[in-house]
Amino acid sequence: MTVASDIRAKTPDELNTMLLDLRKEQFNLRFQRATGQQENTSRVKAVRRDIARVKTILAERTRAAAKV
Repeated sequence: MTVASDIRAKTPDELNTMLLDLRKEQFNLRFQRATGQQENTSRVKAVRRDIARVKTILAERTRAAAKV
């Protein structure tokens, strides 16, 4: 789980890379669940929320840049 203040400190390129990595992890977790190999089921929820945090901060920055 990542704290929002840590995410805000990153550059937009780092955020996009982080988002890509989280989506890959989410895919792998879904694949593990489908094959019955998943051990840590709470990780699915944590990854989903981290993706939402990153997307929210990216959207905030996009809106702030559009306003200026």
